[in-house]
Amino acid sequence: MAPQHRRVRARGMAVGAAAVVVSAALAAGPAAGAVRTDDLRPVAPAPDGPVVTPTAPAVPTAPAVPVTPAAPTTPEAPVVPDAPDIPVVGFPSVSVPAPPVSLRDIPAFGAFLASDARGVARMEQLSRWLGGAELRVGHTYLPGNHWSDIEGDIGFLESWAHWRNAEDDRMLVLNVPLQERNEEGVSDREVRQLLRRGAAGEFDHHFRALAERLVELKVPDTVLVLGWEMNGVTYTHRCGPDPESWKKYWNRIVRTMRAVPGQEFRFDFTPSRGRDAVPWTQCYPGDDTVDIIGMDSYDQPAGHSFDEQVKEPYGLQAHVDFAKAHGKPISYPEWGLFRNGDNPEYMRRMLAWIDQHKPLYNTLTDYCPHGVWQCDDNPDSSRVYKSVLFGRTHEEEPDTTPETPRPVPAPTTPGTPLPPENCSPLDLGQWVEYWLGGRLCLRFDWWSRTR
Repeated sequence: MAPQHRRVRARGMAVGAAAVVVSAALAAGPAAGAVRTDDLRPVAPAPDGPVVTPTAPAVPTAPAVPVTPAAPTTPEAPVVPDAPDIPVVGFPSVSVPAPPVSLRDIPAFGAFLASDARGVARMEQLSRWLGGAELRVGHTYLPGNHWSDIEGDIGFLESWAHWRNAEDDRMLVLNVPLQERNEEGVSDREVRQLLRRGAAGEFDHHFRALAERLVELKVPDTVLVLGWEMNGVTYTHRCGPDPESWKKYWNRIVRTMRAVPGQEFRFDFTPSRGRDAVPWTQCYPGDDTVDIIGMDSYDQPAGHSFDEQVKEPYGLQAHVDFAKAHGKPISYPEWGLFRNGDNPEYMRRMLAWIDQHKPLYNTLTDYCPHGVWQCDDNPDSSRVYKSVLFGRTHEEEPDTTPETPRPVPAPTTPGTPLPPENCSPLDLGQWVEYWLGGRLCLRFDWWSRTR
């Protein structure tokens, strides 16, 4: 699982020892890395030079201590984890709000951060921004320029395989184009010819090579999103020019890849939300070759409310109903902001929808204009996303079969105070905190937020 920034504590140390540590830190004056947990502004990446922070507030004058005070329960003094030699100063005044759903009932989630090894590195960074939330889903794409790309002759697959195998409960999601020249504006006539050639088995060997490559990398359980958004007009692997040949082609690819020894692949059929160029139900290749029914769902078109996204033909509700009728789990490989800009209402509603319907996995597309971490254009939506997912962990595998939808949890209020980024409150015990007028907060990774 992803690194956790959990509070580290040790028992048996006296209150006096904790007070000495605190007093020494306060005597040192202002320090880089000291933050308040009630600062709700988005934090920009730190500059390359030394970090300068405002002078820490003065320690409140302690009230008179009774001559014979009752001995407090021995507090748990902190053991500070390895970090740069930076004094610890700060007076947090709020606590982290409880997650809107049980930590034992959280759909697996992650984000698309980049296709190559940079995306792998950013998984840990995003986890820290989310208070140590476990990002169990890594999502990347094969290029569709040449058949060699589709065969997996790409160096960054090794980095993703290493990330996947670092923890048993992680999931690797790989989008796979069905044709080379996949974004070159190939005509409908040529697409139709290519689909028929694929349906006849001409391209089987490319997908056999991909399956063998993934087994060799020890990621035989990869989720494969084949020919995503096939109901649109963007890709050479689109379905519209010949739906029947498209379905036959999909089925050949799945049978070819399942025939490779050692494979445990799951195949995700993922249209874009709505009708688009053709109804996506016309492209569905059948229950025998589809393991997951996904949907890419962005906040569009302009002026379209979330309720309309739910109720529109071939929209969110139709997707859930279709998957239930076919006995398949759902997924959201791509979702995020778009035509309606920084839209915190969409972010609240989509997160609540995911919590209600429990997809097998979901991955936010995190770059502008869709994202909330790598994109600075959406601060209000960023606040909502962080407040809902802050500190989430996974103690159970997500359900892999459809179930009756559960009540939608109440959306988190946008203004709910949050702890600052990479900052862990120190539990010094009620007695020390009484004298200090609040808790101290240790800031991790104060020097930068590499993007």
